[in-house]
Amino acid sequence: MNKIILGTICGLAFGIIDVLIMIPLKYENNRKRNEAMSAAFIERFMIGFLIPNVNLGLHPALTGLLLGVGLSVPSAIITRAYAPIIGIGIVGSVIIGFIVKAVL
Repeated sequence: MNKIILGTICGLAFGIIDVLIMIPLKYENNRKRNEAMSAAFIERFMIGFLIPNVNLGLHPALTGLLLGVGLSVPSAIITRAYAPIIGIGIVGSVIIGFIVKAVL
C-alpha cells in the first residue's frame, strides 16, 4: 500500500477516534467545543499521517512513540491536561506504528 494513502487512512481514523472520545466532555461554550475538537482532530490526523511517511531507521512503533509524544506535548502544556492528551497520543501512535509494520 502507498505510504500516503496509509497515512491518510491512519490519520483520519485516529482523528475521528479522538474527537469521539471528546464528545462527552464539558466546554464553556459551543465555540470552544468546536475549536478544541478541530484542533484535536488536526493534531491526531497529522500524527497518523506522519508515522507511515517518516523513516527514522527505527521500528515504526518507536517512530510512532516519538512523534506521538512530540506532537502531543505542546497541546498538553497549553491545556494542562497532560495525562489524557499524552496518553492517547502514545497509545494511538504506537498502535499506528504496529499497523504500519504489518502493512508496509
